[in-house]
Amino acid sequence: MLEEPKLGSVSESLISDRPAGYTWLVVGLLFPVALLNYLDRMMLATMRASIRADIPTIANDRDFALLMALFMWTYAIVSPMGGFLGDRCNRRYVIIGSLFIWSAMTFLTGWAETFRQMAWTRAVMGISEAFYMPTALALIAEYHPGRTRSRATAVHVSGVYAGQMLGGLGGYIADTSSWRNAFYWFGAAGLIYAVVLLLFLKDNRGQSVGTPGEPDRQTSRAFPALLGSSGFLLLVLYFTLPAVSGWAVKNWLPTFLATAFNLKQGPAGMSATGYVTMACVIGALLGGAFADRAMLSTRRGRIYVSAAGTFLCVPALLILGNAGSMAIAIAGMILFGVGFGAFDANNMPILCQLARPEHRGTGYGIMNMVSIGTGALFTVIAGAMRDRNISLGIAFSASALVALVGAVLVLFVKPSAEVNNKGCTRIA
Repeated sequence: MLEEPKLGSVSESLISDRPAGYTWLVVGLLFPVALLNYLDRMMLATMRASIRADIPTIANDRDFALLMALFMWTYAIVSPMGGFLGDRCNRRYVIIGSLFIWSAMTFLTGWAETFRQMAWTRAVMGISEAFYMPTALALIAEYHPGRTRSRATAVHVSGVYAGQMLGGLGGYIADTSSWRNAFYWFGAAGLIYAVVLLLFLKDNRGQSVGTPGEPDRQTSRAFPALLGSSGFLLLVLYFTLPAVSGWAVKNWLPTFLATAFNLKQGPAGMSATGYVTMACVIGALLGGAFADRAMLSTRRGRIYVSAAGTFLCVPALLILGNAGSMAIAIAGMILFGVGFGAFDANNMPILCQLARPEHRGTGYGIMNMVSIGTGALFTVIAGAMRDRNISLGIAFSASALVALVGAVLVLFVKPSAEVNNKGCTRIA
């Protein structure tokens, strides 16, 4: 029988003060933020041809890959601090501030005239977005302790995929209007929505975690506690390896499809984002539901469901990398999306089985740092491969082997019995 956890912090002990419906309203309020978070970053990849034509100082595909990687590297470097700030401060203000700044940078990207100006906006966008995901997922995890945690995370992750899919609209906007308009419109939308969150989003803590007391002391110990845990370090490695393929698909699949099947950037962008992300939504929702149900019989339920999703990604990437027709490529994209969605929906819930409530944002930030930093390196390598006329299909096939290693490693992760008794799911 799955019991609700005995909550082990000031922040979690106050959940009962909120109406039950508000726990899902929080997920609903954050869904559009997750959407904008990924839409704003994805548009660059889907408008490559128009941006390069308009900004001559972006000299080659390696330079364009550097723009994508610059966002990822700044995002990665700042992520642990972003998660730590979310653990220590009022998460409501961290989320709203992050949305406001990255939306302003999205808007300003439309004004960029040189590679240097584009690089600055991407870098600041990476810094500001780094505060959102660890903080938002930690907030959702605290509002949904136990029975609904994976499902709530899956719904939020679906917002990420919706943003990726809508990012494909950038190619059509660039073809029919101007690539700059896409950045103006979606940047303005984020600025407006920040006001909506200011009115309706609430932290689940009746006080700041920075208030003197045990939660504050535990938050300050986050880095040594996490880095001293072998289970957490193994989870970081698992989070990183399959994500390499995820970043390869996000950043280079539109270009791969356009080159391999002679598509314009609009159809290529929508195909690259549409099939994968729709399948990711299905995979995330199914993975979240199966994981919560699997926890009824074993505390490793979320680990098993996540591993199964990662295993699905391996044949999918091999199919995609060696596709001889668009139909086969679509099959590979759909299979990859289902598997990656199940993987993505359960990362924070698995972290909750290893880390205290006061450490979750920091933990996810560390995971982001390693994963995205590695993904950025792979993105640049793929761009250099293109400059040497090496097919991106080889990069996709190589990432399949990396994902396979990750799928095996996660099976060695053991949930902490101590943490399970202090704020996570528990079998009785």
